[in-house]
Amino acid sequence: MVLVLKNDQMENLLPMPEEIDAIELAFRELGQGKAMLAPRARLRTPWKEEGGQYYFNNIMGLVPGMKSMALRIDSSFSKEIQVDGSKRRVYPGDFIGLVMLFDMDTCNILAIMDDHYISTMRVGATSAVASNYLARKDASVMALLGSGEQAKTQVTAHACVRKLTKVKVYSPTKANREKFAKEVSEETGIEVVPMNSAEEAIRGSDIVTAATNTVDPVILGKWIEPGMHLNSIVGGDGFLPRKELDDEAVLKANLIVVGYKPQIFLDKQAEFHDRLERGLVKAEDLHELGELLTGQCRSRESDKEITFFKNNTGMGIQFAVTARKMYDKAREKGIGTELPLELFMTQRGDKLFSP
Repeated sequence: MVLVLKNDQMENLLPMPEEIDAIELAFRELGQGKAMLAPRARLRTPWKEEGGQYYFNNIMGLVPGMKSMALRIDSSFSKEIQVDGSKRRVYPGDFIGLVMLFDMDTCNILAIMDDHYISTMRVGATSAVASNYLARKDASVMALLGSGEQAKTQVTAHACVRKLTKVKVYSPTKANREKFAKEVSEETGIEVVPMNSAEEAIRGSDIVTAATNTVDPVILGKWIEPGMHLNSIVGGDGFLPRKELDDEAVLKANLIVVGYKPQIFLDKQAEFHDRLERGLVKAEDLHELGELLTGQCRSRESDKEITFFKNNTGMGIQFAVTARKMYDKAREKGIGTELPLELFMTQRGDKLFSP
């Protein structure tokens, strides 16, 4: 039987510490050359209105250690808006976002899942894995830019790898950041304080995490202090050159780690592509998280260093391990809707079918 899982059925199903362990396994196997993935592919075309576009997203990868292969797809509409003078790319209306999970032993499709909740989990967990290796061991104060669902899992994930005593949150809409601070503080037991500016949130923090939908930089180098660890999750491309750090902030980083280096060049990702072309950063200065976990690149060497992790792309290996863990938990608890495998599986029999 094939299990169908909706977002609300997956909420709180997978504990964040288990998700972090799964994500670390995925990147470790990638660094070892065991896990495999294809670069993220996107199709966009102008649609409906000025500044609007139809958008299709395709991500796939496999992790042998969990015998898991996943394909994530999205079909949606997006448009560009202005918020307090800054550009934002938003995705209004209903959409299709699915993760298809396959078992590598049997080749069966195990599950078809909504992708949104899985995505917030895997992004938060990936940042936390990086912070666990790059942030100072005594890091306890976190600056958070953004107050959406991606921002929430950044808090819950980081609380698993560092003893957070305070989170300073800023987002452009006052009501949103105040609501976020109240709800996340109650949920986690961590003091979450709404701030009046990004600068106020960043100064004096140990870990600085941007989880925004911004187009323009929100982390400025003049606010960055020795010993900080920076996280950014915006994965802009040549179509939409989004970046969360300005030039000075990137130049201040003593060590830069990314999720998947080839995606920078395939997508012409703004955080690095134009800076590479301008000579501000060299390609050899960029290291992958898988390399960090397997000792192929160095980690933090002093409490004064500034480190930077760019969670620069959705990766199939993240969905492969997260979806598998969700599937196993759902099976244990009897959650989800079942469909006959025969609807999806091709039975060879005496036919000469070939994939």
